[in-house]
Amino acid sequence: MPSAIEDYALIGDCHTAALVGRDGSIDWLCLPRFDSSSTFGALLGTSDHGCWSLRPVGAETCTSRGYRAGTFILESRWETPTGTVEVIDLMPMGDRRPDVIRRVRGVSGTVRMRQELRIRFGYADALPWVRKVDEQDEEGHASRALVAVAGPDSVVVRGPRLEPEDHMHSGEFDVAEGETVDIVMTWFPSHREPPRPVSVDGQIADTETWWREWRTDPEIDDRDIPEYHDAVERSLLVLRALTDEDTGGIVAAATTSLPENVGGERNWDYRYVWLRDASLTLDALMRHGGFRAEVHHWRDWLLRAIAGDPGDLQIVYGIAGERRLAEWEVGTLPGYRGSTPVRVGNAAYLQFQGDIFGEVMLALDLARRVGIEDDRFSWALQVAILEYLESALDRPDHGIWEMRGPERMFTQSRAMMWAAFDRGVAGVREHGLEGPAEKWAGLRDHLRNEIEEQGFDKDRNAYVQYYGSTEVDASLLTLSAIGYVAADHPRMLGTVAAIEHDLMRDGLLRRYRTEADTDGVSGDEHPFLACSFWLVQQYAASGRLDEATALMDRLVALRNDVGLLSEQYDVTSGAQTGNTPQALSHLALLRSADAIATARTGRPSVPGL
Repeated sequence: MPSAIEDYALIGDCHTAALVGRDGSIDWLCLPRFDSSSTFGALLGTSDHGCWSLRPVGAETCTSRGYRAGTFILESRWETPTGTVEVIDLMPMGDRRPDVIRRVRGVSGTVRMRQELRIRFGYADALPWVRKVDEQDEEGHASRALVAVAGPDSVVVRGPRLEPEDHMHSGEFDVAEGETVDIVMTWFPSHREPPRPVSVDGQIADTETWWREWRTDPEIDDRDIPEYHDAVERSLLVLRALTDEDTGGIVAAATTSLPENVGGERNWDYRYVWLRDASLTLDALMRHGGFRAEVHHWRDWLLRAIAGDPGDLQIVYGIAGERRLAEWEVGTLPGYRGSTPVRVGNAAYLQFQGDIFGEVMLALDLARRVGIEDDRFSWALQVAILEYLESALDRPDHGIWEMRGPERMFTQSRAMMWAAFDRGVAGVREHGLEGPAEKWAGLRDHLRNEIEEQGFDKDRNAYVQYYGSTEVDASLLTLSAIGYVAADHPRMLGTVAAIEHDLMRDGLLRRYRTEADTDGVSGDEHPFLACSFWLVQQYAASGRLDEATALMDRLVALRNDVGLLSEQYDVTSGAQTGNTPQALSHLALLRSADAIATARTGRPSVPGL
């Protein structure tokens, strides 16, 4: 059985990522990309579905662990009756190949280590052919490596001797104080020869330097929010780890099919690029240090992905901008603790969601405000988006939560359309760009009148989930954040009260009432962490700073021991649920820290806003 979701730490190389448990087992790794099929899939099954265990003989979990400051180099300490060892896990940055390094360092005494390797390519569909090959190390000494091949995939494993044992390869070795044992696994296409070994010392040093240089010279004033400094920094690092180094695509999470409710069917593949999440990531990066290179990189990704007719705009794309993300069920993986189905692909790519137009326009508007000028292609793209949005103005959608029920006029989507036209008007009137500002202003005002008439329930004094409904939705909390309505406006305060009444579960917010049968999927779900962070922002902006801080403190405490957040939280069992680490949760954490800092100091997170 896989570990609890909060027991996993992430290592990655900005192309893919692995999850390492407190028990020393890598239970999830897709090679060579985030969205490739799994090489280790025990996260969605058992050890027989692929894993790589490395720990002292007789030990169950590490004594302590943490990342080297400012990096994704994981250090796990194991204290045993015979001595202490440290295991350093990382995926090297900058070497342009998918490597996993596991270094065992003797701290005191002598410790017997055991390694078990179960390679299962293709979502555990392929048991590889494994052979031993003779090599020479960098100093010319003879060595032996293990090569596993199945279909297009191969890995080479270099380190202590491994022998076949009951559908796996295993071995034991001793590590004494002051000794170091390195194990390196490298993926390569099966039609090529194994790549040559490289210096582990050099890879570790280069990786540490890469991460720390990326996070240098932050513009955020940590004196405003000193108690959240570590959470803010780790969240920024998570967003970078989920960003593909080559394409600029930002995946929503590193995993697929981790259940929203263990045993249920709400299991989705998040290893793709949602325009919403990517736009919000850019917003966060610009507010916390500029990161101009990442902004340009993503803007280029966007231009490539949606090149052509804006009517073909999708809510989600592949990492390189792939359009077809056909959803299918993986029969070879039984699911996380029996939660089926395991899904690959995401049928949401076929949906129309009106909110993404606002998310994209808001992010690109912020880029202008922090000094990143539009080129003729990026502004032309925004004009084309607004022209298409005008033609789709009366079209219902599936909403921000990708409902699999009927399309409706979701109020939050309509407000985000309002924001899209509002930002278009600002581009012309405030930044001197060319465009039909008067027409866009008219469409913006039309949307506002419509929302106020059809998206607001006077009896409840609250905005509603969709036109004609009396239900509320936590996404309505974003209406004040985008400037549609003031955070302290009576209509917004009434909406907050209705959300607190209907959606609060033990102090945290669900997205909506699943029992209202809106989303077309069976079963319940737990509080959605991003929604509770949105409530923090609303509290802070409306003068409820003490409540904002109290809720923020509780949410930050829900991070696991290495600072990661998944999608949802089970308040009954005290466990994280859903895909992990979840970009939207970390994005919302960053915005909440900004909101509290602004409320304390009166200074916006971006000067001039």
